Amino acid sequence: MADSRENVGWFSLVFGMLWLSSMMIPVSCIGVNWGSQCSHPLSPNIVVRMLRENGFQKVKLFDADYATLRALGKTGIEVMVGIPNDMLLTLANSPKAAEKWVSQNISEHLSSNGVNIRYVAVGNEPFLETYNGSFLRTTFPALQNIQSALMKAGHGNQVKVTVPLNADVYASSTGVPSGGDFRSDIHDYMIQIVKFLSVNGAPFTVNIYPFISLYIDPNFPVEYAFFDGNAQAVSDGGTNYYNMFDANYDTLVWALQKNGFGNLPIIIGEIGWPTDGDIHANPTYAQKFMQGFVSHIANGKGTPMRPGPIDAYLFSLIDEDEKSIQPGNFERHWGIFAFDGSSKYQLSLGMSTSGSVVPARGVIYEERQWCVLKPSVKLDDSRIAPSVSYACARADCTSLGYGTSCSGMDAQGNISYAFNSYYQKNDQDDEACKFSGLGAITKSDPSRGTCKFVIMIEPTLSGSEKTFPIPGLLSCFVSATILFLTIL
Repeated sequence: MADSRENVGWFSLVFGMLWLSSMMIPVSCIGVNWGSQCSHPLSPNIVVRMLRENGFQKVKLFDADYATLRALGKTGIEVMVGIPNDMLLTLANSPKAAEKWVSQNISEHLSSNGVNIRYVAVGNEPFLETYNGSFLRTTFPALQNIQSALMKAGHGNQVKVTVPLNADVYASSTGVPSGGDFRSDIHDYMIQIVKFLSVNGAPFTVNIYPFISLYIDPNFPVEYAFFDGNAQAVSDGGTNYYNMFDANYDTLVWALQKNGFGNLPIIIGEIGWPTDGDIHANPTYAQKFMQGFVSHIANGKGTPMRPGPIDAYLFSLIDEDEKSIQPGNFERHWGIFAFDGSSKYQLSLGMSTSGSVVPARGVIYEERQWCVLKPSVKLDDSRIAPSVSYACARADCTSLGYGTSCSGMDAQGNISYAFNSYYQKNDQDDEACKFSGLGAITKSDPSRGTCKFVIMIEPTLSGSEKTFPIPGLLSCFVSATILFLTIL
């Protein structure tokens, strides 16, 4: 038998290690959304390394891309796999289609690739009011069929279904959380889903965006979006709310409680702040919000109505230059990291040893050159307007406009930015810088102040497989035309 002093020493060592580990692991587990609407996506292996080096233990996907899931294999990272809205009709009408989807996208990766799949997100914000009810009758049947397919495949205990919903599915009739209930026009649909989730031990997933409230309402009190306690408190029967997140979250808690599901687990599917595309979308506000949110939930206190740890997925990991800009130009700038995996602002997640987010490594860039408007071209040249519209419709000009990162440039700079965006998106092809003789390739970086002229990363596809989808052609064309008229 070992000496008693050795036992005491061993116990002290183990206790000390456990205590140290508890101090390093955040109480609330923070995940991140990994979107894929990029013209030049980083390779899955580079992104997975970013996830691991930044200490993310959970990731939420919007589809079931094979290469992405394979890269996540054997990492231990918990995965939420997404099913796009355009698949809901097929899955709702065919149990066999649901079984095939589960076999190919869940069973295959669990058994062969060692992916730690924990959730299946059936649809993405399918009850948004802007969808005009397009997915009302297909979401719940699709949810049922995917759940049945998971059970049939033997995954029911490990993999749970959920439906990421926008916070507009509930509202308060009194303006404070205690008045919360589900929207009257979808109330019956919501109760169907909530009851189903409860019976199957699955969570309610909600996306909460204080930025959107600020974006759509100029009278929204700015400080109420943040977490530093500077906002005027909103009182709800003696309970004070100092930030919108807590109030919004508890409005949902009240809605669930009123309908008999007060103990249903809640996951924050998306929460974030964009860095460009709007006067309130900038790195300063993004850093303030994201750091505030991470710190706010790190202590595990929760909200007044739901004390305890909060599970949340930050939105998002990387900027996506092919997202629709119909909601606003900010849509392409939600990333903690830029399109190339470079960090946009300081952010301590409390999950890595660096003290701030760790950028991507191993990224390969195109040649250090840019496309700009020839200095000799006069700004009243009739070829400029259609060229700018063409470039912006097929690339990304969302950093141009009032209050954006490039708002301080002159007309020459704005036109050059549009040209370069198209040129870079097309992999610096010489033809992509002609613009009827207006464009010129330069080795001198035209970036100015906060306006960065990017150099594109090398595409992951090779040879003739390069493709360049046209995102939001009409809306981009209109935006570009208005911008051109404004800057001149």
